Amino acid sequence: MRQLLVIFMLFFVLIGQQSCSKDPDFSIDESKIMLVWYKGYPADSLHKSMIGLEWALSYIGAETTQNLYQMQVPNNQVLLDLEQLGFTAHAKEKLKILHHKLKFTEEYRRKGAIDMGRYVALILGASEHYYEFVQMPENLNDLLVKYELDPMAGYVDNSTISSSHRIIRFSDQLGLNQLFVSNEVDPISGEITEFETIDMMSNGQMRYGIFDANGKRIIGADPSKTEAGKPAKCMWCHESGIQPLFTEQSTVDGYLTYPQLYDTLYFFRFAQAAKWANLNRGVDYSKTQHHALAELLYITFMEPSAERLSLEWGISVEEVNTKLAGLPRHTHIEYAAFVNLFDREDLIPFEPYQALSVSSNVRNQSAVEVNHLQ
Repeated sequence: MRQLLVIFMLFFVLIGQQSCSKDPDFSIDESKIMLVWYKGYPADSLHKSMIGLEWALSYIGAETTQNLYQMQVPNNQVLLDLEQLGFTAHAKEKLKILHHKLKFTEEYRRKGAIDMGRYVALILGASEHYYEFVQMPENLNDLLVKYELDPMAGYVDNSTISSSHRIIRFSDQLGLNQLFVSNEVDPISGEITEFETIDMMSNGQMRYGIFDANGKRIIGADPSKTEAGKPAKCMWCHESGIQPLFTEQSTVDGYLTYPQLYDTLYFFRFAQAAKWANLNRGVDYSKTQHHALAELLYITFMEPSAERLSLEWGISVEEVNTKLAGLPRHTHIEYAAFVNLFDREDLIPFEPYQALSVSSNVRNQSAVEVNHLQ
């Protein structure tokens, strides 16, 4: 009788273990992962967020992002399939590492999905993740060797984002291949303190790199000299295009004059737009403001409202407000209509489940910078 009782107890323990770990997408196939969408602001919609997700994936090299719309499933979820999105083999392998770690979180075990905003914050807002996905070289020379830079360069001494001066160098535009290098120059000593690069990926998106004075890849630009920030801030500012000069510059001997540099950048900008028109497998570059929908995915996750947290945590708005009564709130610096927002970093002790950590700031260098690909 005692043996029979032990057998029954073992049976129920095994059944309980199976039910606790049961998850339709928690599989050995790391090329797939379920994302779940939560409404982030009054005018938000799943349709807008799908466009935002399409742009976010294109930033890390996805070429066939239109396939994303076939991956929608009920309950505001998306079964993301890397094999259908036109990623390089290298990007897929690195994304699978991230997926593996996401699937072993309590968030994924409990929900069977990862917050879409968290996913975008992880692929764009963690610089080391982004660099790996797009295969940005660790050393500047390994990038420069692939291009031939024009002997003439532009000089910028009146930047809208940098207290440094800049030497702008560029290669010819050959199809979608082109490189821009900005040498950040100390205006007093003339010493180069940093390098920022832009080149093109085959899907039409720009690839961003930031390197220190020795040409070593770094997480983000030095905030004491420039507001350029991390690659995600480059994406936000450049809007996937070659930006013209916004302020007049001095004429410096040995460099292009201000009108010459202005006209050169505009020529490259329009030539790039013409090449975008021939691309038909990815994002719609004629609607460049759609880039903001990608940014809103990480903004509403990193700086959520009580309403967004109510959906995310599965409790009422009143319960959220009670639970977080002691936390500071703020109005978004870019979207003035987004008010009474929390900072994601402040919420970590209150989250009802363990989740994969994100960098504490997506656009700028921050106290917490994650790298889950190691």
